[in-house]
Amino acid sequence: MARVVLKAGHVRPVFTGHPWVFKQAVDKVEGACDAGDEVVVADGHGNVLGRGLYSPSSAISVRLFTHRDRPIDAALVRDRFHRAVANRRLIGLPDEQTNAYRLVHGEGDGLPGLIVDVLGDVVCVQLNTAGIRRREGLVFDMIDEAVKPRAIIDRTSEAAARIEGVAVGSGVVRGDASIDRLSFRERGFTFAIPLSVGQKTGFYLDQRVLRGRVEALCRGKTVLDAYCFVGAFALAAARGGASRVEAVDQSALACEIAAETVRHNGLSERISVSRQDAVRAMEDAHKKGGFDVVLCDPPKLAPSRAKLEQALTAYRKLCKAACRAAVPGGLVVISSCSGSVGFTELTRALALGARDANLRASILEEHVQAPDHPVPAEFPEGLYLKSIVARVNVLD
Repeated sequence: MARVVLKAGHVRPVFTGHPWVFKQAVDKVEGACDAGDEVVVADGHGNVLGRGLYSPSSAISVRLFTHRDRPIDAALVRDRFHRAVANRRLIGLPDEQTNAYRLVHGEGDGLPGLIVDVLGDVVCVQLNTAGIRRREGLVFDMIDEAVKPRAIIDRTSEAAARIEGVAVGSGVVRGDASIDRLSFRERGFTFAIPLSVGQKTGFYLDQRVLRGRVEALCRGKTVLDAYCFVGAFALAAARGGASRVEAVDQSALACEIAAETVRHNGLSERISVSRQDAVRAMEDAHKKGGFDVVLCDPPKLAPSRAKLEQALTAYRKLCKAACRAAVPGGLVVISSCSGSVGFTELTRALALGARDANLRASILEEHVQAPDHPVPAEFPEGLYLKSIVARVNVLD
């Protein structure tokens, strides 16, 4: 078996449990290995630090499955998968109100490169590395055994496929090939998402807890949902007692689905859906007197650390627009799904954006991704979703 030897000075993160070996940390590779092969990771003195799967074309050369010298065999993969299933049961998923959740969250469940989302009676997977793609048969078998879904859909993204040199998701790989939409429940709401929707595996499961919190904050309030996607936050606000919710998105398809979802859930009287640019909608809201609550959950603005400064400038502008769109004393809920943007960076963008608008934002709450998206303590990069609830007041 090939051995990946780390440079001096790059050993400690792996030794203390980090699951990634970055390309710049590799001193040499001893022995022949191809993409997806199992490799031993060691320091320069020959001490074994673990085993992982090799990705020569990625910035992450090795994703470790174990920090011991044990094989990455079917028994290990099955054990991790069954542990993930058990952990979802421990946090109450699924239940009568919710049958949409993340069953496997990559490194968070000890299965780097694998994402498994349960959406009603359908399971969507992302096989994001060559090593996981090579084990797809085992993955599909485990899903069939544990969930017994109507269908399994491969939604591996083009980005992952390009980086890893693996196949793009090919649609239904097992089960009912006639499926054209995903029907499921979240917190009692019902959704029907066409497979043509490309974001992630079809729905932002990671914001489930924050949606519940938004519901509790909106009684009697006017609400602007600036990046509504399929309307999940808007539904939460309306059920929480919001007097009026305006949901906007620049995607015509998202608006069509959101409007249908609002009607299906019986909330059309309090939610309007329109196709607009989010920043333009927030600027217009400011001119018209503002909203009591402004929700701002944009798509990823920093796909990599190299784009961080550019992203922080964009977040600052978004925060300025969101703060201006809120009435004095109103709430702004701002989210970032960029892994390279931490709470420190997001807080600074909020502070500067508010100051640019001659306002002050006071942080009330901070939120991360839902608990079915676990994060190893040694892996801060896994804490990719950050949200801040802030109150906005005039700068005095």
